[in-house]
Amino acid sequence: MKRTQFVAALLLVSALSLVNCSSGDDGPSGLMPEQPASAVLGSPGGGLFGTGIGSGLLACDPLPYARTEQTVGPSGGTLTVGPHTLTIPAGALAAPVLIAAEAPVGTVNSVRLSPDGLTFTAGKPATLTLSYANCPLVGQLLPKRIAYTTDLLSILSYVLSVDDLIAKQVTGTLAHFSRYAVAW
Repeated sequence: MKRTQFVAALLLVSALSLVNCSSGDDGPSGLMPEQPASAVLGSPGGGLFGTGIGSGLLACDPLPYARTEQTVGPSGGTLTVGPHTLTIPAGALAAPVLIAAEAPVGTVNSVRLSPDGLTFTAGKPATLTLSYANCPLVGQLLPKRIAYTTDLLSILSYVLSVDDLIAKQVTGTLAHFSRYAVAW
């Protein structure tokens, strides 16, 4: 009985994802319109498998607060903040910059990067890898991507992302620094 319910629920989630992806309400860019985080988040373990209804930010069990700072220059570098990783390739920055990465406590796995708005040399984007190992199992099965958000977690746009289901992490390319979160 439980297996049948699980399969039915998984089919429902898939159908909702397909309907959302194929609807014409996404605007001219094909990106989701800006939404308040409360419209897409469930409480930890709440909502539809802890993911909220529709496409949005993935709700997870809170991680501990983490923060790191490091000066990164033309030779590039890697920062680790909690279970998340920021990689800046060689040649992306013309001069050394003090970079801070903060992973706030909350039901959304997110990272705030500063200095806010920092951009990279053309063709040399930074990559951000966000973990979702602390998220509900069915939420882990949905295709994930990284969302560029406001500080209040309203989705502004999505970045080009690759979801690694086995490692339970999603990696995206960043053109600039701001706040980013795991979305589905």
